[in-house]
Amino acid sequence: MVRRRLLFAAPAALLAAGSALAHPPRQPDAAESQSLVEEIKAFRQRVAQAVTAKDAKALRAFYADAFTHTTGAGQIEDKAARIASLLGGAPSIETAAARDLRYAVFAGPTVVVNGRSALPEEVQWVAVYVTGRDGWQIATSQVTRVTA
Repeated sequence: MVRRRLLFAAPAALLAAGSALAHPPRQPDAAESQSLVEEIKAFRQRVAQAVTAKDAKALRAFYADAFTHTTGAGQIEDKAARIASLLGGAPSIETAAARDLRYAVFAGPTVVVNGRSALPEEVQWVAVYVTGRDGWQIATSQVTRVTA
């Protein structure tokens, strides 16, 4: 019985010690943040080009597997539904002209972008970009109709 407890206690103690020694992600400094913003600007252009070219393979790589998009009507699309919508030619924040863009850079790195577009109705939107195994991916996005 004592031996069994030791078998379970040792790995648990190592796990606890390892997590206590782990370093949290470091917040990028101003220069790193600006560099990441430039990467996201280029990534957004590649996404728009893939949508225009109807490149499903590229789009599958650009969206995280757990991706969700909340439409202006409050519907939630998963990765497959979003890609199908884009390939079907629906107006989207991925291809619409954007203005009033604001970028916020977080540890990870993660970049949150807010903007406004006409789809054709005026919308405010947010998209979250995270680093994946093979580069940037879109983790989630949401559109809100502007009524005023």
